[in-house]
Amino acid sequence: MLTGKLRNQVDKIWEAFWTGGISNPISVIEQFTYLLFIRRLDDIHTQREQVANAIGVPLNNPVFAPGQEALRWHKFKNIDPQQMYERVRDQVFPFIKNLHDADSTFAQHMKDAIFMVPKASVLDLVVQLIDQLDLRDRDTSGDLYEYMLSKLSSAGTNGQFRTPRHIIRLMVAMTAPVLDGDKSDTLCDPAAGTCGFLMAAEEYVRACYGDPVLRHDNDSHFHNRMFTGFDFDQHMLRIGAMNLLLHGVNNPTVAYRDSLSDHGEGNIREAYSLILANPPFKGSVAYDELSPDLLSALGKSPKKAQTRKKTTEHGEEAAEKKGPSEKSELLFLALILRLLKTGGRAAVIVPDGVLFGSTKSHQAIRQTLVDKHKLDAVISMPSGVFKPYAGVSTAILLFTKTGNGGTDDVWFYDMRADGWSLDDKRNALLSEAQQEALNRRLLGEAGEPFEAHEQCNLPDILDRWFAREGEKGRVRSEQSFLVPKEEIVGNGYDLAINRYKQVVYEEVQYDAPQVILARIKALQQAMEQGIEALEGML
Repeated sequence: MLTGKLRNQVDKIWEAFWTGGISNPISVIEQFTYLLFIRRLDDIHTQREQVANAIGVPLNNPVFAPGQEALRWHKFKNIDPQQMYERVRDQVFPFIKNLHDADSTFAQHMKDAIFMVPKASVLDLVVQLIDQLDLRDRDTSGDLYEYMLSKLSSAGTNGQFRTPRHIIRLMVAMTAPVLDGDKSDTLCDPAAGTCGFLMAAEEYVRACYGDPVLRHDNDSHFHNRMFTGFDFDQHMLRIGAMNLLLHGVNNPTVAYRDSLSDHGEGNIREAYSLILANPPFKGSVAYDELSPDLLSALGKSPKKAQTRKKTTEHGEEAAEKKGPSEKSELLFLALILRLLKTGGRAAVIVPDGVLFGSTKSHQAIRQTLVDKHKLDAVISMPSGVFKPYAGVSTAILLFTKTGNGGTDDVWFYDMRADGWSLDDKRNALLSEAQQEALNRRLLGEAGEPFEAHEQCNLPDILDRWFAREGEKGRVRSEQSFLVPKEEIVGNGYDLAINRYKQVVYEEVQYDAPQVILARIKALQQAMEQGIEALEGML
């Protein structure tokens, strides 16, 4: 949670870029990220130097080689602005572009990166402002990114760019990523954006298992195989790759890929043990662009677009392709089932329409989750969670890929509060101490009972989730309960919580009609007397 001071500092930096001639919000975030990255590299190198000096050994794995001292943040931040500008443009920026081997995913993303700061005075101002940021707390970097992303005017259209960080952390905590030798998870987000889910998973793993470098087998898996993200927005991927590097993941797989498209033999199958995602759900995708197996999973047969004649405004005839399409949120669920290994698990945000939609595709994917795999939970979230960008009601689906069923009881939870107001302002409802306690719980730490349930249900969700066997005794009028598979099948695989929730109506006692009429007469008399008194004053 960013302090007011830090927000003001970020706002000043944003304004410096904007008044300096960089008006595109994504470009601002990119340039901001490059400079944060440069500063962080210097901090990492300094930390390694301090450790080496403290234990009396040579510096291992330095960021800056001998002869590159001039490229470090603290070496150029106070020099003449024009000299600084030329050094950053001509030496430091090329250095970060070539920081990794040419074959690494980071290098692939950075090869098209452009240094866009237009003049020395703008760079000098921004460097001085960034240098004042207090980024010692790892959480601050994530909050800072979330705040910057909230400034994107495109966030309302591309809601996948920004999932509230506490919701991401909740999903990570519920799936509890593992880093333990051969039992270690391989994580993927097929709609990664800026890699928020992967970074939250990295934080959780470090909090629960400590520094992975302490065990060699864990260290190699953590840095090279544990984290994978796909997206088709190069700008977001570049930011995500840098962000993961800043969080200490040396070689994550962050790749440019349209996850829903048909890649033929390159289609990925059964590759990951855990998938965390908030896929885009604001449109439909034409059949021509899709992998056929995804359509088959939704009970559809691939069809080609039909060419038909269309008359233009000038009276000319032109060919127009018109073909069937399918909703992206359903396609991503089918994709996630394909990507998961048998026994793999997933936590996915979906719009409420997925839970009760009546189309053949909606029913097919729900039936697949319930009958062919193991649907574990449906967490209904309030519509204000994604405000001010969208007011759509959403839910979190948690399921395990089995291929042969396994659904017995599905756990439903009615989330009513997430710690922030549910209006466009999204003001924090928790004190700083309560926020810190919440963050500790979401990082897997045990703690005292959370005393702000009315303001935030997230700790209660975790407590009940990890004690689901005890939920069988709960009645349907409570905030969570279990529903047997047979009942869900009998309701046409409807997964809307209101289908199963028992509403308790409170009996209200009304006065007798004669008493109510007497009150009305008394009010009428008082009105007449008031009117007469008013007339007497005129």
